[in-house]
Amino acid sequence: MSALYDIKILIENKIKADRLDAADARGQISLRSGKLLAFITPNTPDDPVAVAKLKQAAKDVLHMSL
Repeated sequence: MSALYDIKILIENKIKADRLDAADARGQISLRSGKLLAFITPNTPDDPVAVAKLKQAAKDVLHMSL
């Protein structure tokens, strides 16, 4: 699995645990990171820039440190 996919799973779990509006939270994260969460699969190649942007988006939107 890729690091991007692992982060996506953590984000999805946080959205569910906090009972957030999933479409809104995913949309905000996708816009901030430039990466649509729906398109991140276990086979998505890791890109250090994309990983950093996704982590920052999760921090900004969900207040979670990765």
